[in-house]
Amino acid sequence: MILSLAATALAQGSGDENGTSQTGTSSEGGELTSDTEAAREISKADGNGPENEDRDLFFYLQVFGVLLGIIVSFIIIYKFVWHREYKTKPALSDSNPVDNVKSTYPPGDPGRPLGKINNFPHPHNPNFTGRVDLLDRLHEALASGERAAFTQTSAITGLGGVGKTQLALQYAYTHLNDYQVIWWVRSEEPATLAADYATLASRLDLPEKDARDQRVTVEAVRCWLEQNGGWLLVFDNAQEPEDLGEYLPTIGKGHVIITSRNQNWGGTAKPLPVDVFSRDESIDFLQSRTRLKDGADSLAEALGDLPLALEQAGAYIQETGISLSPYLKLFQERQKELLGRGKPDAYPDTVATTWALSFQKASEEVPASADLLNLCAFLAPDDIPKSLLTDGVEHLPEPLASAVADEMELNDAVAALKRYSLMTVTDDSLSIHRLVQAVARDRLSEKEQKRWAEAAVRLVFNVFPFQTDDVRNWDECSVLFPHALVVAAHAEGLDVVPKLTQSLLVKTGLYFKGRAKIDEARNLFERALPIAENVFGRDNVEVAAIIHNLGGVLKDMGELAGAKELYERALKIVEEDLGADDPKVAVVANGLGIVLKDMGDLGGAKELIERAIKIDENVLGPDSFSTARYVNNLGTVLQDMGDLEGAKELIERAINIFEKTRGPNDPWLATAVNNLGAVLRDLGDLEGAEKCVECALQIFEKRLGEDHPKTKTVRENLELLRR
Repeated sequence: MILSLAATALAQGSGDENGTSQTGTSSEGGELTSDTEAAREISKADGNGPENEDRDLFFYLQVFGVLLGIIVSFIIIYKFVWHREYKTKPALSDSNPVDNVKSTYPPGDPGRPLGKINNFPHPHNPNFTGRVDLLDRLHEALASGERAAFTQTSAITGLGGVGKTQLALQYAYTHLNDYQVIWWVRSEEPATLAADYATLASRLDLPEKDARDQRVTVEAVRCWLEQNGGWLLVFDNAQEPEDLGEYLPTIGKGHVIITSRNQNWGGTAKPLPVDVFSRDESIDFLQSRTRLKDGADSLAEALGDLPLALEQAGAYIQETGISLSPYLKLFQERQKELLGRGKPDAYPDTVATTWALSFQKASEEVPASADLLNLCAFLAPDDIPKSLLTDGVEHLPEPLASAVADEMELNDAVAALKRYSLMTVTDDSLSIHRLVQAVARDRLSEKEQKRWAEAAVRLVFNVFPFQTDDVRNWDECSVLFPHALVVAAHAEGLDVVPKLTQSLLVKTGLYFKGRAKIDEARNLFERALPIAENVFGRDNVEVAAIIHNLGGVLKDMGELAGAKELYERALKIVEEDLGADDPKVAVVANGLGIVLKDMGDLGGAKELIERAIKIDENVLGPDSFSTARYVNNLGTVLQDMGDLEGAKELIERAINIFEKTRGPNDPWLATAVNNLGAVLRDLGDLEGAEKCVECALQIFEKRLGEDHPKTKTVRENLELLRR
């Protein structure tokens, strides 16, 4: 049986409801470039038989001999010229040479991308010192299986602040010329992990790069990695081995590095434990960083040989011009003061002490740097866009707002934090070590923590796009959603701005649903719901919108009974608050109708969807986009009820509206055309059915990608028709 596709949408607040029935997938509109013609022309080639067979054989042999001589001459000349050019050809790069390292990219590989591809999160650290043995062991671990067709994976494990990320960065920069692709994946949060991984599809220009279902894009990237070589993946700050299951290539001539505080990677990667510096490495680092020698041993001992603390101390010494021994005295005095407040559990006390000294100095030089660091402590640690600050300046508290509004003042504040190694900076973004963030938050009073948590929520909420389920906003959402997750978590913990927090959770959840990250979407809606109930009351329209969104997620997960219960609750709320004829009532009624259809209650589904159509026709007109969606859905219900002529009439009406409102190449149109094919098949018009399904498949393949669930469903429909 050919599967039909429903046209539904998930509402955002007062938005529309879009999704699918029967297949359990969702499709949403957008601008398309695909053709819809299903006809295919078959070209034919004619050949002529041999002529003049009576020609003299000797003449042919003479001609063949002359041609052979010419060919051999060309080969000799070509090889001679090519050899000279090859011998005199300059090296591709004379910077950062790496001795005795073979390129892992198979020569002549057809999948080789053009040019180098990388996304280093931090610039090369000119002060990197030591770790020679670890770098050698890492290289040996990665290169050990190069002759086999299996990806070699190493896990760099250790406590925070020991330099795991810096070690991976140093390896990547050192071996920059040995890879065509070096891709960094922030792996602390599942959503960030998926987004960074999927972004590689755009750089590789894979056909699935714009697929609405992010799982399709992730799978395409993994397949490319498994079919090609010459790449290095770095999963930075991964939490658990199972988190990387769907992302780790199992074959392919590439390398994987994992950094993690978790020690248990034995079944996934070759563990490479990283400890603090050896004393000699600490001394070498301090002497190289500060150009000073006396007192390095004593200071290294006081700092516990922790690389992060050593870096902050070195930056302070270099910037202030004091020597090592006076810094050690300052450190010991401040450490006593800080430890009197209690030893921190989440990070070494040496980090708290070095941070306090550096923070004090930076804030003395540029007062705005203190506020900037406090704000960033409540954002995600990596890739804080400078545009987030400048675009949302009106939502920042003073005096930080004035500093951010003045480009020179902002640059001064950033530079001060960078000088004291409290922040790393690129042209477009800022990053802060997680331990530095933790120390910064812990130094604040509860009142100040709430102040900066609220500022962070307001900033991200107002910059984050409202229509997050619109594909045109996804590039911006992909950069901002890690910060949305972090600021919402801080706001929940500190109980600040709950109204904004629940709304931010909903916006982010809708983005995840659009990218087919259903589990993450469900989690965010479930977090937002009790907050909204506390803010608005249980029977408010805002609450109904979240219930409706959560019902759509449960429907997509196949939990139809739970979805039905939620839709019924949402419908009751909007009816009581807005009246029976509001378009929002139509949205929820349509969604509930689709659930009933999936549950087999065709009579109930028909009644609800007919009600949605009537409301929309009265309020928005008979040719509105939302009316077309409901009409299409009613057509699939009539098909299941056996009213094929009625189904055909309704779906053809929906197609006509979609063509007028969305254009000839839209997935909504493809959904209805596929459904018309299913009806035509049941009516016995197999030729017409095949043409419809072919047309729908062409649109879905070009707009949603080869592996999108809807594309797969329609392809299966076409295969069934051709049997």
